[in-house]
Parts: sequence; structure tokens; C-alpha cells
Amino acid sequence: MHEEVGSHLTWQWPVIGSVHADTILTTWLVMLVSLAFFWYVGRSYRSYRVNRGQATFEGIVNYLADLTVSTIGKHGEQFVPTFIGMFFFIFILNQVGFFPFKQLGLPFGGAPTADLNTTVAFALLVFFGIWFVAIRQQGIGAFAHLFKPFWPLFPLNVVEELARPVVLALRLFFNIFVGELLLFVVATIITSNVRLGPVNLSLAAAVVPFFLQFFNFFIGTLQAFVFTLLSIVYLSLATAEEH
Repeated sequence: MHEEVGSHLTWQWPVIGSVHADTILTTWLVMLVSLAFFWYVGRSYRSYRVNRGQATFEGIVNYLADLTVSTIGKHGEQFVPTFIGMFFFIFILNQVGFFPFKQLGLPFGGAPTADLNTTVAFALLVFFGIWFVAIRQQGIGAFAHLFKPFWPLFPLNVVEELARPVVLALRLFFNIFVGELLLFVVATIITSNVRLGPVNLSLAAAVVPFFLQFFNFFIGTLQAFVFTLLSIVYLSLATAEEH
């Protein structure tokens, strides 16, 4: 079977044009899984008995909540649900590539965050969301930091501001994409019957995907946290009060 890295099933939409159908379908699937997951967690609290899943979930939620409030300040409490939802959603998006949906011939699969369209959309959503909050709280004063500490630094500050969504998008995309690329390379070696003298490299490489999946799980978790953390920091910088 011939497979291309970064190839996508596409749809043709009016006005918009070509879109990545597999990325959209997988994202919708993750939305359904996320809703089912939070529904399950919510129902589990009907019992007074705390299980390991609840304890783990509460630990993550409390950590993200403390991180948000300690970074942004007391007014950051209103954004806690947003950042909790952001972390879990990106985490599941990163991990869904673990399942071989595409290899089974299904029209979806792969991590949506390995598609630059997804990470750019997330980064722009965070970027414009932060500016919306900053302008709503401070009005025209939200732009004051672009002229600090000296007004001649305005061009550099603008470049720095515009670079933030670029950093968010590319950091997440490349980390997840490279993980899937490594799996593709290893799978190619396994199916190509590569031999080096008496050594069957394809047979030896058969165990590598198991280790790569653990590595990708760690990277996917870390990148979901980094994306959320940077979003919190950027919001804190944009809404910081003068003292």
C-alpha cells in the first residue's frame, strides 16, 4: 500500500475551496470523545467514593487552575475553565494519532495537530482572544506595552507580538508531525524487508513502534501543557495591571 506523509483526503467547499476532510472528521470525533469523557467524569461524582480516575483528573484540574490564577492574578479565575478545556482538547487531539484509523481504510485518523491548519487556527484563536480580553479590560491602554520601555522599540515589540501565534502554531505542529513521521519511517523499514548482512533490520525494527508510542504520548502531553502554559503567560502579559 502506497502512503504519503502529510497527505490528506480533501473536500471542496464553496468559497473556501479545498479543505482537509480527514482532519475535520477526526477533530469532530475528538469533540465527541471529549464530551463523552467529561460527561462520564461528571456522572462519576454521583458517588461519594473517590476513585483513582477522579483523583487524577482533579489533580490535573487543580494544577491548571492554580497555575492560571498564580500567573494572571485573581481575575484569572474566570479563564480557568477555558484553559482546562484547552489542555484536555489538545491532549486528546495529540494522542488520537495512536490509533491506526487511516491504515484500516477509514476516512479519518492521524493527529489533527499534525496538520498545520489546525495549529494555526488554534494559535490565531488564542491571539485574537487575548487581544479581545485585553481591549475589553483596558481599552486603548491595551496597546501601551507596545511602546515600552521606549517608544522607538515599537517596531520590535510589534514583531514580538506577531511572533507569538507563529511560535504557538509551529511548536505544536512540528512536535506532533515529527512523531508521526518517525512512525511512518519505522513502518516503511518493517515492511521493506531491509537486511544488513545476516541481520534482518526489518525484524529488529518491529519493536520500535511500541517505544515510539510511549515517546509520542509523552511529547503529546508535554506539548498540550506547553501550548496551554504559553497561552496563560501571553494573556497575563496582555492584561497585566500597572503598579
